[in-house]
Amino acid sequence: MTKDVLCRAHGFDPAKLAMVGPVLQPFIDRGELAGIVTLTSHAGEVVQSEAIGWSDIESQAPMRSDSLFRIASMSKPITSVAALMLVEEGKIALSDPIANWVPEFANQSVLRDAAGPLDDTSPARRAITIEDLFTHRSGLAYAPFSEGPLKQAYEQRLGDPGMNRLSVDDWLAALGSLPLAYQPGERFHYGHSTDVLGFLIGRVEGKPFRRVLQERIFAPLGMRDTDFWLSNEKRSRLASLYAYNETSAKLAKVDTEMYDEPPAYTPGGGGLISTAPDYHRFARMLLDGGALNGVRLLRPETVRLMHTNRLTDAQRKIPFAGMPLWQKSGFGLGLAIAEDLNDNPYACGAEGSVTWPGIFGTWWQADPINDLIMIYLIQHQVPVSANSGSTIATGRGAAGRRALPVYQRAIYDAMQSAPAHPAKVHAT
Repeated sequence: MTKDVLCRAHGFDPAKLAMVGPVLQPFIDRGELAGIVTLTSHAGEVVQSEAIGWSDIESQAPMRSDSLFRIASMSKPITSVAALMLVEEGKIALSDPIANWVPEFANQSVLRDAAGPLDDTSPARRAITIEDLFTHRSGLAYAPFSEGPLKQAYEQRLGDPGMNRLSVDDWLAALGSLPLAYQPGERFHYGHSTDVLGFLIGRVEGKPFRRVLQERIFAPLGMRDTDFWLSNEKRSRLASLYAYNETSAKLAKVDTEMYDEPPAYTPGGGGLISTAPDYHRFARMLLDGGALNGVRLLRPETVRLMHTNRLTDAQRKIPFAGMPLWQKSGFGLGLAIAEDLNDNPYACGAEGSVTWPGIFGTWWQADPINDLIMIYLIQHQVPVSANSGSTIATGRGAAGRRALPVYQRAIYDAMQSAPAHPAKVHAT
C-alpha cells in the first residue's frame, strides 16, 4: 500500500499531510529551532512522520526519525503506568501513606507561607499518600516552581533535578529534610512527586527503578531506545539542546552532562531519553486500553482512572505556573485530560485527549475520539519560574515553541473523514 493510499484509507488528505514538513520548516530556516521530529498515527498505523532540521547545528548532523531526545516530564506518564501495575497487583494502594516505603517523608512539616522562612512551619495535617504523588498534591515542590527560601534550599540540597550524582537514599533524605510547600492534598503543586513515586516503586519491588521500567514496560513494549542513560554507540543520535542567547540573538548549544555508566539517580519525573517510535508504542498502549500487540500492561478500567480528573473544583481555580490550565482541562493519575476545547490554548483535537509534555518542548497526545496519536519532539530550553508558564510558549527567545500549534492544526486540518472510533479505554 502506497503512502497516499494509506492516508486516504485512514481518512486523511495526503496532500495536506505532505505539508506538515513545509509548514514547520520556516522555524528551522529562521533559526528559532534546530530541528523537529513528528510522528502521527491513526488506528495504529503511522500516517505521517517528519525529521527536519538539525540534530546538531554545529556539526550539521541532520535530524533523524530515530533521533534521541531528552523527554523530561514525558517520563511522568511512564512512571505512573509502572505504579499502577503495582496497584493492580495489590502491592500498593492509592490511599497508602508513602512513608510505609519511604520513611524519609514521615512526620512532615509544612510551610505556613510557601515563599516564607523555612523555620516557620506547622505539622502536616495528614500523611502524604500514593495518590498525592500521582496528582502532584503531595506538597513536594520543584526548585524552579518555588519561591523564596524553599527555592534556594531545593537548589542547594538537591542540585539538578534531571542529572544528579546522589544516591537514591541520600536524595530522598535530602528532599525529606525540607518542609512541604503546602499541606498534603491541598492543591496541585508541580514538583518531585513523580520522582519519589519512581523510587518508591523500586523499594516495593526490591530493585533499581530503572530495572523495573526495563523489565515491565520497555522490554514488553519493544521500547529499545528508552533509558536514563546513553551508551557511547547511541550518543551520536542524541539531539543537542539549544536555548536562545540574548547576546547573539540566536540559538546557542546548552552543555549537558552525560553519565559514563547507568546512574543510581533515575528520576521518574523527568530523566528519560527516548525516540518518537518508542514513545508511540507507549502512547498506543494507553490508547488501546492498556495493551499493545497482545501485551497487556494495565486493565482498561485502570487506564480509565488515569483519564479521570481528580482535582477538586477549588483546586482547578489555582493557576499552574501562572496559567489557568485546569479551568478547561483536568488532571488524572499522571495525565492531563482535555475537557473543554472552546478557547483552550492548552489542548487541541477532541475532548478526552490526554497528554503531559516535557520542559524541553517535547509533546504528545492520545486522542481517543479520533483514535489518533501525535508526537512532536524538539530540544529547546526556556527559562522557567513559578509564574512563567505563559512565557514558555510566547516569550522572547521562545518563538520556536509556536511551531507546536502549527503541527497540531496541520494534522487536524488534514483529517477529512477519519472515522470517529469509540475510545477504547472505555471498553469493559
